[in-house]
Amino acid sequence: ATDAALKRAMAEARACAVCVAHLPLGPRPVFRLSASARLLIVGQAPGTKVHETGIPWNDRSGDRLRQWMGIGREAFYDEARVAILPMGLCYPGVLANGGDAPPRPECAPLWHPRLLPLLPRVELTLLVGGYAIAGFIAEKDRPRTVTGAVRNFRDYLPKFLLTPHPSWRTTAWERNNPWFARRVLPELRRRVRALTG
Repeated sequence: ATDAALKRAMAEARACAVCVAHLPLGPRPVFRLSASARLLIVGQAPGTKVHETGIPWNDRSGDRLRQWMGIGREAFYDEARVAILPMGLCYPGVLANGGDAPPRPECAPLWHPRLLPLLPRVELTLLVGGYAIAGFIAEKDRPRTVTGAVRNFRDYLPKFLLTPHPSWRTTAWERNNPWFARRVLPELRRRVRALTG
């Protein structure tokens, strides 16, 4: 029953045009879900490359995320094991400073309550970046910064594991925060291996 309900909800999400007036490239919801997945990855919203290909994390950020997770493309895109649902399903455009615009505010409140309950086997949700962290961890339960939240990652286990967004901007952040590679990544890799191996 969950499979049929999930297929129905996914078809509706793929046909969504609620934000069409705000999307510079038009709607193209990008996500991958299966009722059997044990690992869920929640990021912010597709970039242009992901919008063009319709494949989530199909860009340099995705390469870096996979490196952090210690996982190859084949396992990462095995949707029977790994579900991928961003905070915004469609490419939201860019800000004046050239950075990606935030996920559309209408999106997660509309689709997450419909889709997440249909992923009954998820044991770990990887919250990638500030928008995902803010979307799942109440403000009173987290530090004000992404760095603070990621540093306190053990507070959110075993349900959630937090990372910054793996964009090129994170290169300097990783250099300045060596504890991330030392403490967070080994735990992330261990849990990813357990859930996808």
